Amino acid sequence: MRYRWRDLPHLFVTPAGRAQLREGVHFRLWPVTSRAAELYRRTVARRTRVVAVVGSFGKSTTMRAVAMVLGTAPASLLNNAWGAVSRAVLRIRRGQRHAVIEVGIADVGQMRRYARVVRPDITVVTSIGSEHHRSLRTLDVTRDEKAWMVRALGPGGIAVLNGDDANVMWMASQTRARIVTYGFGEACEVRAVDAQLDWPRGMRFRLVAFGTERAVALRLVGRHMVYPALAALAVAQVEGMPVDDAIARVSALEPTLGRMQLVALPNGVTVIRDEFKSAIETIEAALEVFGEVPARRRIAVLGDISEPPDRQQHAAYRRIGTMVGRVADRMLITGRMHDDYVSGARRAGLPDRSISVTGRTPQAIAAELSALLEPGDVVLLKGRDTERLARVALILQGRTVRCDIRECTLRTVGCDSCAMLERGWGNHRVVM
Repeated sequence: MRYRWRDLPHLFVTPAGRAQLREGVHFRLWPVTSRAAELYRRTVARRTRVVAVVGSFGKSTTMRAVAMVLGTAPASLLNNAWGAVSRAVLRIRRGQRHAVIEVGIADVGQMRRYARVVRPDITVVTSIGSEHHRSLRTLDVTRDEKAWMVRALGPGGIAVLNGDDANVMWMASQTRARIVTYGFGEACEVRAVDAQLDWPRGMRFRLVAFGTERAVALRLVGRHMVYPALAALAVAQVEGMPVDDAIARVSALEPTLGRMQLVALPNGVTVIRDEFKSAIETIEAALEVFGEVPARRRIAVLGDISEPPDRQQHAAYRRIGTMVGRVADRMLITGRMHDDYVSGARRAGLPDRSISVTGRTPQAIAAELSALLEPGDVVLLKGRDTERLARVALILQGRTVRCDIRECTLRTVGCDSCAMLERGWGNHRVVM
């Protein structure tokens, strides 16, 4: 996070700029705060059982689900910024029974250092995917890097692993800790059976775990959102919580902001906000759910894919376009790779009249949507985090949105609570 001296005046005059400056300070202080947090964890917080949540996708919802069943507050910090993990450890109170910390990375070497600070008693691994294609390059490198939080477990530790992900299960070979698996596969110790979409309430499934079987109803939408609940229920089991109490708690969990979050509009339209990430795996998962949704019309709004494989970029966009063409009635494209999206959608049989290449500002997208939406329609918003498609949903909800920048790399705050949303940038130069 480096700025030129001429950028500083522009950073000071806006709330967003000041937030970036604060994060820059935390970045600079990481060598000091990490040592302080490591000492704090070994002394003041030594009796707290710390659950670390790592993986490519689903970390935030899993962190919230685990914290919910354990009755503690999640460490809702910017998880892949230097200093964030240290701050999460330093916020553990003396005598606190559990702490749940989400740990993300952006490059090789980070997780090993984070593991020394966190010293987890339990590590939950959600998935290994293409999210870090540009920084970590391959899935083998990604899994090896994220495995450091599993390697950090002592002999009395517990690794809670996604049993349906082969790259996650490889981590079982990297630790002497107890292994507990969760997922849909028959070999998983905590598994979901007969998972079904219960639109718009959430998901229903039968839980089979440690010799018991229970019915579970979630407020989370999508088969892929069952995984966070299973991980949380697995942690509850190994921590000695009664299964019925754990189910009651996880069943009350609301969707995470921007992750398959349903927004009901006054005009009878439902918006699925899933704009927080757009790696290929997350787009495919969202579209699978979208295809099951009972709706008058399904309208997909797509931005760009995050970090598609360099040599297969065009093929990736065409494949996603084909998926959209199979499940959607209308397709609005706001990203830069619209030709490949269109090609894929046409191949799936979606007619040209149902495909639009719309503007790239939230106001332009919302205006086009408003002109065509009718009661009973369901809209899926899916794009890169920097595209901030959340602003489209907020406009449709009636919020005043003056921020119209095309790219936003501000990671410390979401659009819903950003001071620049209604204020707009005016004559200020945008520095990110």
